[in-house]
Amino acid sequence: MGASAESQWDRPVSPETSAGFAGANPQTKKLKSRHVTMITLGGIIGASLFVGSGNVIRTVGPAAVLSYLIGGLLVFLAMRMLGEMAAARPAIGSFMEYARVGLGNWAAYLVGWLYWYFWVGVLAYEAVLGGETMHSWFPGVPSWAFSLFLIALFVGTNVISVRTFGEVEFWLASIKVLAIVVFLGAGLLFAFGLWPDSTISVSNLWEHGGFAPNGYGVAFTGVALVIFSYFGTEIAVMASAESENPAKGIRQATSTIIWRILLFFVGSVLIIVTVVPWDELPAPTDVANAPFTYALEQFGIPGASIIMQLVIFTAVISVLNSGLYSASRMFSALAEQGFAPKIVAKKSRNGVPIMALLASTIGGLIATIVNFVTPGSGIFDFIMNSAGLVALFVYVFIALTQWRLRQKMTPEEVAGLKLKMWLHPWLNFLLIACIAAVLIVMLTTEGGRTQVWTSLIATGALVLFWPLVRRNLKKRAVRSEEEAVGGDVVAP
Repeated sequence: MGASAESQWDRPVSPETSAGFAGANPQTKKLKSRHVTMITLGGIIGASLFVGSGNVIRTVGPAAVLSYLIGGLLVFLAMRMLGEMAAARPAIGSFMEYARVGLGNWAAYLVGWLYWYFWVGVLAYEAVLGGETMHSWFPGVPSWAFSLFLIALFVGTNVISVRTFGEVEFWLASIKVLAIVVFLGAGLLFAFGLWPDSTISVSNLWEHGGFAPNGYGVAFTGVALVIFSYFGTEIAVMASAESENPAKGIRQATSTIIWRILLFFVGSVLIIVTVVPWDELPAPTDVANAPFTYALEQFGIPGASIIMQLVIFTAVISVLNSGLYSASRMFSALAEQGFAPKIVAKKSRNGVPIMALLASTIGGLIATIVNFVTPGSGIFDFIMNSAGLVALFVYVFIALTQWRLRQKMTPEEVAGLKLKMWLHPWLNFLLIACIAAVLIVMLTTEGGRTQVWTSLIATGALVLFWPLVRRNLKKRAVRSEEEAVGGDVVAP
């Protein structure tokens, strides 16, 4: 398991994608500690929790709590592995950069492009959802106009500086976190009969067919439904690399994720199935039927639907804001390594990867326009479904990369790690095995099979282009060697 004495991963992380990314310009305004803290707290709270949790509860019953718990533990393991690597070498390219060093260019190419493709799909989805929400408030304006407006608005916040992105995300995340905390507090009072006109409702956990009315096996099936709700936790690690104190931010982001999962996800779902009989929840077809909305109505809070609509809209635009940040950073990192056109790596004076941001925006715009121009063609659905396995791919690559990089390290480097993964490498193997199990479960459902096959098609398309990319990488390496040799020649 040891490595050669030189180690520190044999091949160094490139300065372009290291913590010096934002520091290339000393005037660059980096993220403050409070920005990273709030991005860490609220970054993974999206519409998938507020609305999507209803589908999980209706399928699994009260045992949906176990589904969220198991899924959360898998994400926690992946984030701990990522945290070990990021604390040792903060990098804007995050897991893509580590995959390059640990597994090779092919791995970085695949995981980087798949991750970017995922966020382009998310940008389109959130823009469409946000546009439809605003259209319901102002029916005189078409949904597509609002969608384009939202994209333009958050491109603007990202273009100005990383500090501006952080400030906007700070306030959006604050609203989400506050909403969840208030919901949990009111839910606890209601469940124990301490809320006005309430009675103890804890028995809802077992009175309607039992805790697992459809069997405990379905609870494991539910993991496949909830795993994607957690995707986005890695944004905090990427943002930490552009903060004033990268190491501190990364340790904070990865060390506190377990209680964030327990509080915001597991806690919220537990409150819902305690306050409301699981079999009475309506199908969450829109915000008005979302489980959070339905539970709030039981509290007797006036305007519950309007309140949740505003909170969910906040979650939507927050994800749109974060998605533009994540997509642009990953695209820029791909260009820095030669996996994308060199021009994409160009940055503004404030350190913003401006070309990568605009290119990512164009990708999201195309997907958004497709939804409105050809709503019945299935193209938009393909884009959404084909990004479905990216979360699982990323977690597998993180597990494999951390395992490989630990092998490269000297005993002294392992002992000096600021953040260390436990039970290495057994938890790596456990994570990969669990993800394989989730994949098998997905193949047993129609929706899951669609995501698997469309994702494999998208991955296959990337594999076809790899020989061209590899050829360009070799040419780039030759040019670099020639320039290095030329630079060593001293003029007479």
